[in-house]
Amino acid sequence: MTSLAARVLAGDIRAASRLMRHVDDGESSAVAELQALFPHTGRAYVIGVTGSPGAGKSTLTDRLVAGLRAKGMTVGVLCVDPTSPFTGGAILGDRIRMQEHATDEGVFIRSLATRGALGGLSRATGDCIRIMDAMGRDIVVVETVGVGQDEIDVAQMAHTTVVVTVPGMGDDIQAIKAGILEVADVFVVNKADLDGADRTVRELRQMLELRHAVRSAPRAHDARHRRVRASPGDGKGDAPAVPAGPKEWEPPILKTVASRDQGVTEALQAIERHRSFLDETGQRAVRERARAKMQFVALLRERLLREALGRLERERGRLEEVAAAIVDHRADPYALADQLAKQLAET
Repeated sequence: MTSLAARVLAGDIRAASRLMRHVDDGESSAVAELQALFPHTGRAYVIGVTGSPGAGKSTLTDRLVAGLRAKGMTVGVLCVDPTSPFTGGAILGDRIRMQEHATDEGVFIRSLATRGALGGLSRATGDCIRIMDAMGRDIVVVETVGVGQDEIDVAQMAHTTVVVTVPGMGDDIQAIKAGILEVADVFVVNKADLDGADRTVRELRQMLELRHAVRSAPRAHDARHRRVRASPGDGKGDAPAVPAGPKEWEPPILKTVASRDQGVTEALQAIERHRSFLDETGQRAVRERARAKMQFVALLRERLLREALGRLERERGRLEEVAAAIVDHRADPYALADQLAKQLAET
């Protein structure tokens, strides 16, 4: 029987869907398939779409996909939906909003549940990106949950991160706390037909200027705390001028009305400019290393946790029993954790 990996490499959507389900369910059989696919990955360009709930991420993603298809690119879409803490289920409704692409063989849309993972992504997101990459998708778009301040993992997963906001975004200090300024490569003020769109653009621009001021301040002095001149040769004993650092990307701030397809072309052009910037400066390779590091650490954490819980159950009983012992003060959680970690390190 032909393996799932071989069928995925041939572009079989059913095989890709089945493998993604196995990955999402944590089935051990998926590991061998992923290993077979790994040498064939690394070609797709990943775009992350993040932002607050209700900002119109799904609508914008739908329009971006339409624009990419108009250029002849094949697209994979991963929509991450929140998991209910009570039932463990997820609505997985983003595909409902993208029915226009349902019959397009050049678009493959897959929904994933967070299943308790933080950072706005599912723990299976990285593997599913690789599956779409291996099946030959030119672009993979990852739309995150939209949970706010924890939702920054996509910046390490994507080459270009699009942050979607809306007029009346609220306290700009809260936006800074959320790390928006650090993760955004492109800002999109969606629903720009509403009042306050221009104000939101101004607020974002002011925050970007503040970031520049904060970043440039330490560069005014060298390692010996001598004042750095803007240009050499004043003859007053100051330190020599510091060479210019690597070229930095200035995130553009765009206004869109995605529901009317307004401004989407400009958003795609901004994404393409950022892609060219990454290629020209060599920063694409830097981002890919960061993504590899993040995915490897996540994989290692999962393996270690699984082994730790298995050893705990073999030696101390089930986790529920251990928790009961801790509550009754019959067990010391700190000593128990240290002992288990030491045992894992020795094996």
